[in-house]
Amino acid sequence: MGLSAGVRGLNRPRRTPNHRTKSHVVVTRCHGKLKTIRFGQQGVRGAGAHPTGAREKARRRAFKARHAANIRKGPCSAAYWANKVKW
Repeated sequence: MGLSAGVRGLNRPRRTPNHRTKSHVVVTRCHGKLKTIRFGQQGVRGAGAHPTGAREKARRRAFKARHAANIRKGPCSAAYWANKVKW
């Protein structure tokens, strides 16, 4: 199986520090085909799964609320991967 984007396997996100706009890439199988998904804004600070301050917690809640419908779509959506990896 030939994977694109230099990833080491299916459903294994990888950082892309040299990409112009997106911070991560993952290759996943969607509807029987391989799909390369780029996600995450490059250079964002303060995001994370363990927010410390009220402002960071509010950012996390806002992201999850804003993208809830797309997160529910599963591994075929960039929002799903951003939620899993970055938030």
